[in-house]
Amino acid sequence: MSNELGPEPTSQHVVYQIRLKGHLGPQWTDWFGGLTITLQEDGDTLLTGQVIDQAALHGLLKKIRDVGMPLISINRVEFTKNDPHNSKEEK
Repeated sequence: MSNELGPEPTSQHVVYQIRLKGHLGPQWTDWFGGLTITLQEDGDTLLTGQVIDQAALHGLLKKIRDVGMPLISINRVEFTKNDPHNSKEEK
């Protein structure tokens, strides 16, 4: 019988990009846990940032529901520690 509890931890950051219909103002940054808010030319808002786990992602989705903006898409982007496109430093 194995004592393993799950997969080995990795040194990867998980970044989500969440697209919403309509524009949010920059005052919503704190409400969305510091995610970057980017207003798109097509009228959509892109929320981008690291989400620590699935529970935090579900909490974020509840906040989106509470704001009342239609959810268009969620994309998960993984960056490894040594990825040249990774702009976040691991601490």
